Amino acid sequence: MKRAEYERQVQKALEFYDKAGIILNEDEKKRIEVVDFDIGIVEKVGLQLLTYINTERVCAKEMVLLPYQTCPEHKHVPTNGKEGKEETFRCRYGKVYLYVTGEGKKEDIKGRLPETDVSVFHEIILNPGEQYTIMPETWHWFQAGEDGAVISEFSTRSTDETDQFCDKRLVREPKIED
Repeated sequence: MKRAEYERQVQKALEFYDKAGIILNEDEKKRIEVVDFDIGIVEKVGLQLLTYINTERVCAKEMVLLPYQTCPEHKHVPTNGKEGKEETFRCRYGKVYLYVTGEGKKEDIKGRLPETDVSVFHEIILNPGEQYTIMPETWHWFQAGEDGAVISEFSTRSTDETDQFCDKRLVREPKIED
């Protein structure tokens, strides 16, 4: 991703944090991460996030999804002898379409199918103030509704760099070009 695009995405994320009433200090604003999963369609498949803390035991993040932007299907696998990440998503703004392993058919979902491979369609819809916990090694993907979304994540240690993706083209670590 080009640096100019990265900076545009950061500015959009800041606007969404403001809409959600989430106050960030200047250092936090500089640490917002933009993930395009190395497929070059960040507006459709991507994620903007800020990690507040990530210790050996806990992690807390604020994530922004632009309207209909999708975080692609993945699962958190065991890493360094520890089980995969358990995470709770709490919707702060907008609407989140969350898809996890379980009953459900792609023909019945309310979200839009992303431009990546997906295999799970059990739908959970989160509105502001609602939350859902995803257990380790559970396939999941999520997407914002028409107004975008802000999601707080509370989890065990994040090792997202070892996430396993349903779509083998995807890469978690962003590559920024000048």
